This record gives sequence, C-alpha cells and structure tokens, in this order.
Amino acid sequence: MAWLKSPQALLDLFEEAVPDDPRVERRKMFGYPCAFVNGNMCMGLHQEDFIVRLSEEDRVAAKSELDAQPFEPMKGRVMREYVALPEAVLADEEQLVRWTGRSFTYVSGLAPKEKKPRRAKKKKPTKD
Repeated sequence: MAWLKSPQALLDLFEEAVPDDPRVERRKMFGYPCAFVNGNMCMGLHQEDFIVRLSEEDRVAAKSELDAQPFEPMKGRVMREYVALPEAVLADEEQLVRWTGRSFTYVSGLAPKEKKPRRAKKKKPTKD
C-alpha cells in the first residue's frame, strides 16, 4: 500500500505550528515534514496525521481529554511516545499551540541525539 501525500492545508498548518525557536531544525522523515530539537523528532506529519511527541503524563492527558490516538505509521508498529492529534485540535489554534508547545518543551528536555557517522558507500567493482 502506497503512502498518501499530506494535504496542502495540513502542510500549511504544520508550517505555522512549528515553534519559532533557533533550536528547531526542519527536515523530512519518510518524505514528510518534521521538526527536530537537538536531533530528536518533536512533531511532524505522516499522510493525514499531525503527530507530536509527548511525555507519558501528556500522552495520558491527550488520550483522555482529546481522544488522541497513538501514532501507528504501519499496522502494528506503534511509535511509543507519539500521538496523532485529532481534527478538533487541528481546527482550534489555541489547542494546537498548547499541544505543540508541550511537545517542544518535552523534547527540548531530552538528551541531544548523537549524530551517527555516515557509512562509506560500497564501491562498485570495476570491469577490467
């Protein structure tokens, strides 16, 4: 099954929602826009989902208050610290700022992720 592109309205919303902080790095993961802090993914898009990384306490609150669902990019593959924000949150700027802010605060407190050195590419055998 092929993954779907995120709708333009969701891409625009994501661009507006990413915190304006010099520690935030924007890059793509699996072809979708994401925001990273100290090398750790903070929030992003996946198909039609706006996902945020939250502390255990905030995940419990998001599930009970918002009916947010755990983020599962592929059936049976739950990303344990991430939830997909429901449409009601995406439609409410105040709530979206609140939950993306919680994500940014949580991820900012995590230890920086060390960059892995790039592996050397295998050389193709030359023909004599």
